Amino acid sequence: MKRHKTAYPGVFYREVDRIGGRGKERMFYVLFKKDDQLFEEKVGRQHADDMTAARAARIRAERIEGKRPSRKEIREKKKATKDKPTLSFLWEQYKKNNPGLKGLKYDESRFKTHIKTSLGSKIPVEIDPLSIERLRINLQKKLSIGTVKNTLELVRRIINFGVKKKLCAAPSFKVSLPRVNNVVTEDLTPNQMKNLLTAIHEDHDQQGAAVMLIALSTGMRKREILSLGWQDINFERGFIAIRNPKGGTDATIPLNDTAKSVFDRIAKTENPLVFPGIHGNQRSDIKRTANRIREKADLPKDFRPLHGLRHVYASMLASSGQVDLYTLSKLLTHKDVKMTSRYAHLRDETMRRASNLAGSMIDNALQAESETEVSNG
Repeated sequence: MKRHKTAYPGVFYREVDRIGGRGKERMFYVLFKKDDQLFEEKVGRQHADDMTAARAARIRAERIEGKRPSRKEIREKKKATKDKPTLSFLWEQYKKNNPGLKGLKYDESRFKTHIKTSLGSKIPVEIDPLSIERLRINLQKKLSIGTVKNTLELVRRIINFGVKKKLCAAPSFKVSLPRVNNVVTEDLTPNQMKNLLTAIHEDHDQQGAAVMLIALSTGMRKREILSLGWQDINFERGFIAIRNPKGGTDATIPLNDTAKSVFDRIAKTENPLVFPGIHGNQRSDIKRTANRIREKADLPKDFRPLHGLRHVYASMLASSGQVDLYTLSKLLTHKDVKMTSRYAHLRDETMRRASNLAGSMIDNALQAESETEVSNG
């Protein structure tokens, strides 16, 4: 076929049949020399690939500089990816197979931010323990141990999915996860509680302040509060419906008077969300407000402003001696009562104090009886 020159050096085209047989279109080529070897390569069709002489010239420059693979190399890479799926390919397949999976958007963020660059282009059998260890060390420099564990767990989950679906071979080792000490039960002294409530009352972001009050008075998780809709609150019957809780099954908890008074003070709008964010969308966080209130209340820096309030709620009930662990588990929407066992020591301490009180009463009674005998004698 005849070559047609363009205004760009090393760029020409040939007239070819359009795909589908609807007339002719230009097929652009580039001609260049690299390492004393002459290359002639197709770069794309005029209509099918939206190719122009100018674009072809840019591609030619990138090929000369080694910044762009050839079409043949791209095809071979795609074929290799199809035959040997990379972690990125497996992740896309995982998402397609689990479209409604809870927490998928958080997994997406973890993959893009922490996994894709270092492991995304590798197939599972190319991933070795050193690669995982290097990833773990780099993550631990800037992230909490819990986030590191969740990220490595996602790597393991993607690989297991690929193996189960017979999309890839399994690596020769199992991705191990760091141990996380989650047995943290924040509590507040009466003075700290007073300072916190004052700081909440005085803060200028009263919507964020209300979120903190709901966390403290109901023990709800941050995500559950921020996704709460007015239809989820039954003021007449006195309960709150929690959709898609961490435990996996929808649940209801009592609407106590404190929480009800907080909701009553919130002005209702046409927005179905109780705590809408910018442009009416669901608010994702109140980190600035929560940290500001924590600092003003002079709480410890390691006190978690929202999840810590959930622990305070649970600690108050457990230490009261009036709530058993099963009931507390239901209030916290724990999937298993074992998850509530971290608060058992608080109830044990209450029972110990009650037992000691009984002992003191007996001692006092014995002492009074002894004094009576002495006086009678």
